[in-house]
Amino acid sequence: MVSLQSAENALKSFYLDAVKDSIDMKTSPFLAKVEQSTADIYGKDVKKVIRLGFHAGVVSGTETGDLPKADAAKYLQLTASLKNLYGTIEISDKAIRATQGNDGGLVNLLNSEMENLLKGAKYNFNRMLMGNGQARLGAYELQDDRTKMQLDNLPALQVGMVVNFCNYDGVPYEGATQRTVLSIDPVERVVKFSGDPIPEGFQTGLLYLDSVDEEMTGLDALFTNKSVYGLSEEDYAKIKPVDYLLDGAIDELTLQTVMDMVEEHSGSAPNMIICSFGVRRALINYFTSMGTRLQTMEIEGGYKSISFNGIPIVADRFCPCGTMYLVNTDDFKLCQLGDWQWMESEDGKILHQIPGKPVYTATLVKYAELLCTRPNAQARIHGIEE
Repeated sequence: MVSLQSAENALKSFYLDAVKDSIDMKTSPFLAKVEQSTADIYGKDVKKVIRLGFHAGVVSGTETGDLPKADAAKYLQLTASLKNLYGTIEISDKAIRATQGNDGGLVNLLNSEMENLLKGAKYNFNRMLMGNGQARLGAYELQDDRTKMQLDNLPALQVGMVVNFCNYDGVPYEGATQRTVLSIDPVERVVKFSGDPIPEGFQTGLLYLDSVDEEMTGLDALFTNKSVYGLSEEDYAKIKPVDYLLDGAIDELTLQTVMDMVEEHSGSAPNMIICSFGVRRALINYFTSMGTRLQTMEIEGGYKSISFNGIPIVADRFCPCGTMYLVNTDDFKLCQLGDWQWMESEDGKILHQIPGKPVYTATLVKYAELLCTRPNAQARIHGIEE
């Protein structure tokens, strides 16, 4: 079929490059600054050896005294499995046949499919970058009729998502799984979901997706998980990031204090501040009340942001409410087997008919993991009043 072959060629050539650029540079300002590399890949895992502390064998001494002894090296090995990231499009046989002899129709068809794919890919990719690697969406509280809820991290939800209601240990509540999000009221912050009312006794808890422990190790994991990258709790304690509970309104002194803590703790300063939209508004409101207007700047990826002492402040929809991350993007690396690619069969085809259905499907794939080589050079301020 001519149109099917034309669709294959377009997906392999034109659309693949567009997908790579859009996801890599337009997903978030944070991802646009993170290096992507195939180094440190060993089979299906990412492995990186890091050194603890500094070299203690460099000291001053007398002109004729003993030379300093080289200290015993202190290392930790970070290990994480590559995560499987997929994106799928479906095109009906009828739609393909309708575009035969009509190049414009084929382009419109592919544009529509790829636009939806990119929207979903960037949404989930960004959610994982900010998440804890366990597909946790946030803490919920049911409304009186138990068919609606409020979620502390509302932007993590989208209509059509299938979620599981769990206790605070992540164990699913019986009779409260596989619920579809039907509607979201952003003003009242109320979410309606499918199915019968959630059974009594499950009034509060955590909301999860099915992909528990299958997602990338995002920023939140550095602060909320007891350990990351295969380290023991004891070893991770040696490189833990700065975690500051504010429990109040943000101000310039608090922000500068935590930045100083990071630099004193690690020897380097943050180069990006990531916060929720509410925290960004609170920060702008504070500086405005002080008669100061924060400067704007353009950062990598074509993004514009406000800045504090030359450091960009970017709001991310998946950053938890009342939270601000102070990160050094030089310490992060997106380790990957390769960039986004179409899954191909042995004959090189990427469009395959779904057995028993008049539908063709193509799958975009990437195997990657986000690695932070210096967690102690990152910081979080939480409990910020929005």
